[in-house]
Amino acid sequence: MRKTLAAVLVAGALALTACSSDATDTETTTPATASPTGIEIGGDGPFPETSTVFGEAPELAFPDDEPSTRLEVSVLAAGDGEAVEAGDLLVVDYLGQVWGGEVFDSSFERTSPAAFSIGTGQVIQGWDAGLVGQDVGSRVILSIPPELGYGTGGNPDAGIEGTDTLVFVVDIIGSYPTDVTGSADAAVTPEAATTGLEITGTPGEPASVSVPEGTAAPTESSATVLATADGEPVVAGGVIVQYAVAYWDNSSTGSTWDAGQPQAVEVGTGGEFDALIGVPIGSRVLLLIPAPDEATPAIAAVVDIIDQVSTS
Repeated sequence: MRKTLAAVLVAGALALTACSSDATDTETTTPATASPTGIEIGGDGPFPETSTVFGEAPELAFPDDEPSTRLEVSVLAAGDGEAVEAGDLLVVDYLGQVWGGEVFDSSFERTSPAAFSIGTGQVIQGWDAGLVGQDVGSRVILSIPPELGYGTGGNPDAGIEGTDTLVFVVDIIGSYPTDVTGSADAAVTPEAATTGLEITGTPGEPASVSVPEGTAAPTESSATVLATADGEPVVAGGVIVQYAVAYWDNSSTGSTWDAGQPQAVEVGTGGEFDALIGVPIGSRVLLLIPAPDEATPAIAAVVDIIDQVSTS
């Protein structure tokens, strides 16, 4: 995970997942309307038949009809979470299939949700237009014409041609705004005053960190809880975090808050974020990571634990 931390310092590059709300098994359709991106959305289909159960791996049964030439979106199961906003880190499970053709991608099969910024052009237009405004915990089906998918060039690596309409079944697991933090009610620990580092931001506010000149660099990895929340303890799996990072010589600093994107990381895989296991969700933690070589300084990272990945 060192590469993930350093990405904020080097390029502001960010990486993934989350919690879900309950969904009710009620299929609805929506009339033609303009999405927040300005693209017209229909809701009358046609659509293939599929499961309306949130979290259940879907299979598609296509009708004999030709697909619509516009973006079609229907809520198969309505969630009761917050509405997805443009710019959020969106966490989803999904299945993607060519209309009348083959499945080309499925996070259900990988048993690993996907996370990305929504409504910002990081994904195909049909996703940006069709998912912004939906409620967390919903299962949504999208029928996406070529021009709102991969265009005339298609995606040869996925077996998608430039004339293919794409169908996605998407379970919206979580959605996180760019300024999300850990719990504002987290209790500051006595250890927070003994780090020897300059750390700003109270719980519930974005953090920053810098290293006073002359401070001895760590020789081994360590984790210090700076503020303890009352959430469930982190377990191995995906975790949503925000963090501020500094090289030990302050030659570079940065944060996911400044970069405008929470991040999903895996814990329990042997990386630095494994130190978060057992710490309550909502807490703030200081991670110290020793220099791996003479050319690269040690790292200090102040991490807010936002949420634990869950698909149920």
